[in-house]
Parts: sequence; C-alpha cells; structure tokens
Amino acid sequence: MSEREAFYANLKEKLKETTNFPTKYLYKFIVSSDEDKIKQVQDIFNKGGAVINTRKSRSGKYTSVSIHINVADADEVIAYYQQAEKVEGIISL
Repeated sequence: MSEREAFYANLKEKLKETTNFPTKYLYKFIVSSDEDKIKQVQDIFNKGGAVINTRKSRSGKYTSVSIHINVADADEVIAYYQQAEKVEGIISL
C-alpha cells in the first residue's frame, strides 16, 4: 500500500469513527493566487452546491480556499480530496 493509500485509509476510518453522515464538511486549501488554480479548485466543488470562500494572503502571493459542502459518506470526502490534489501546488489543511 502506498503512502497516499495508507493516508486515505486512515482518514476514512477516522471519519467513520467521528462523523455522522450525511454532514456538511469543511475543506481548506491554500493555492498560489493564480486565478486559474483558484478556479480549478472551485470547479471541483461547484457541482455539489458548495459554499466557497477565498481570501488572499497579506502579500497576495497565496489564496486560502474554504469550502463547505454536504457529503453523503467518508468515500465522498476522500473523493473530493483526491480530485483537489491534482491541482498543482495545492496544500490541504
């Protein structure tokens, strides 16, 4: 099992133990303040009826993206993380 697979397996177990699904889940990411990268993140979550907030850093070099979205189960939470990690340079918090 790869390191990423182990991470997601562990996350899935923790979510099952601590979260009652369906629920509203909060995702937080940091990306460079490149409009294309911000749009890539927003596009992942827009189809799910998410509430998305962005905020630039003081220097304007980075943007934090916070997303509240309803998810049905731990697998859906992980699926969104896996899609988001395809955005170059993204940091998940």
